[in-house]
Amino acid sequence: MNKTSGRPIALTMGDPAGIGLDISLAVWARRETQATPPFLLIGDPAVLSARAKALGQAVRITETDCLDACGAFADALPVLPVRCAAPVIAGQADAANASAATAAIDTAVRLVMAGEATAVATNPIAKAVLYEAGFRFPGHTEYLAHLAEKATGTPVLPVMMLAGPKLRAVPVTIHIPLKEVPGALTQGLIHQTCTITAADLRNRFGLATPRLAVAGLNPHAGEGGALGLEDDALIRPVVDRLRAEGLDVVGPLPADTMFHDRARETYDAAICMYHDQALIPAKALGFDDSVNVTLGLPFIRTSPDHGTAFGIAGKGIAREDSLLAALRLAAELAANTEGAHR
Repeated sequence: MNKTSGRPIALTMGDPAGIGLDISLAVWARRETQATPPFLLIGDPAVLSARAKALGQAVRITETDCLDACGAFADALPVLPVRCAAPVIAGQADAANASAATAAIDTAVRLVMAGEATAVATNPIAKAVLYEAGFRFPGHTEYLAHLAEKATGTPVLPVMMLAGPKLRAVPVTIHIPLKEVPGALTQGLIHQTCTITAADLRNRFGLATPRLAVAGLNPHAGEGGALGLEDDALIRPVVDRLRAEGLDVVGPLPADTMFHDRARETYDAAICMYHDQALIPAKALGFDDSVNVTLGLPFIRTSPDHGTAFGIAGKGIAREDSLLAALRLAAELAANTEGAHR
């Protein structure tokens, strides 16, 4: 037995009115046929029981902690209680329960930093609901970086990766208006994003010599300056520097020719300049089984690549594919990391 096998993945409930509970119940119910890695769900047992009943699922729930979660997993869904402050109605978000959603994240990070859990997997949150309750972070990623710094005393740059069976894509800038992207891009940010990506591909994904393909910002990567100056003036010097530092990096490349089958065979991750440049091909190539991975943290974090889907919560039609992929990838990365440290 390796050191990770007796410890679960810490899975947060997300927004309790969303589909996080639905898909968590589904992946546990199909744990034997889908080889679901053991996880400890951090959430409200009463709300979970009510959702299971509404979905017509006969699920035994046991309140426990990390120590006993793996042993209980075969026969019952292990839950570490975090109570909701207000009644939960599927599909109806309530800012009164925002504190429970963030408390679940806090708890998951605490468990993994203490070595009691192998990784953090997060169900979707509703940022607008959290903002209404006073949440001051743009989203999950930034909040996790804050918790990491709080735990270690060291600031981190969280890097978002969409990882699917056909493509790993990393946006350098994320949730900002497109008109602000050129001003937000700096050589330092591009360099940090590439080095963090390469380090995690080595240390967690098990790739000895990661290959990065860096996209240009403008059509045709600027066409020699005719379609924009950023590609040659901003991006190319970073690629040259990274290559001088020993990384296997190419670019800037025209984004419209980076994502076909033959092109993807030449690299392990695509570094993209803005959100949609990365997420459109990632979701087109693996909508149901892509995983959101946060790189650069002192712990492993994965998440399904979708939102709370309030419109279908509690209706029994939410697909659990992406959550299952997130749990499997978390387990794989944990095993790789543990193996690298032996």
